[in-house]
Amino acid sequence: MGKQTRTSTSAADEQNIRQIVSEQAEAWNRGDAVGFSRHFAADGVSTNLRGQSFIGYDAFLKQHQFLFGSLFRNSKLQQDIDVLRFPEPGLAVVETVTAVSGLGQMPPGVAPDAKGRLRTRLLEVMTRQGDEWKIVAYHNIDIKPGVPTPEPRGD
Repeated sequence: MGKQTRTSTSAADEQNIRQIVSEQAEAWNRGDAVGFSRHFAADGVSTNLRGQSFIGYDAFLKQHQFLFGSLFRNSKLQQDIDVLRFPEPGLAVVETVTAVSGLGQMPPGVAPDAKGRLRTRLLEVMTRQGDEWKIVAYHNIDIKPGVPTPEPRGD
């Protein structure tokens, strides 16, 4: 459990969000762009490590199909929820710390950590849409060398 977890909604909502984060890691580790994108909203906004912005499910899926077929092919993702907050019912703010290993090379402009991994903080904003939680904003940033960051357990 993340150090700053606080909820104002049901335990079921928290469990659903945790399940989405777990499913993301499992799909990444299979190189499954469809599974990784499953919870992304039709009109969601995504910003990647390079600062590129994508709007919509189709663009998010296409970007991850490209990544899983190239630079991130066969890479492994570990991620842990560091922050989980529900500012109001039906709205979740989730920040994870991640470690991606198995890269043949780092993305341009990104430095590996001491273990040769790409470390990031991923911020996702999710909204409940009917019975499902959807990612409406996804912002990933690399952690710079020397910035203290907890190790993801990957669970």
